[in-house]
Amino acid sequence: MTEKNRSELLQGTLDLLILETLQLEPKHGWGISKRIQQLSSDVLVIQQGSLYPALYRLQDKGLIRSRWGESEEGRRVKVYRLTKKGARQLEAERDTWRALSGAVEAVLAASQLQKA
Repeated sequence: MTEKNRSELLQGTLDLLILETLQLEPKHGWGISKRIQQLSSDVLVIQQGSLYPALYRLQDKGLIRSRWGESEEGRRVKVYRLTKKGARQLEAERDTWRALSGAVEAVLAASQLQKA
């Protein structure tokens, strides 16, 4: 997957990926990015220029909150956690994503059948 394709994919799914990651456990920004990269087997690489504006946007909406904490290396970091409102939003976004991805898959499958 090219860097351009990754960027286009993430523009529509970054909030969902962040909320999903924070459902597992609270994390600081860099930890969120690394966890998404790890869970996607290095396919999804979130750049700081995309991650932090998304975190601020989610925080402004009340979907996540932050507090100061300490990283594994002992540095002071903001640790983000999912709110109850964020958990409800995550469920809604999961449903939307599954419906959308299922519809796209159906179109792709139909196209393959027509080629055969």
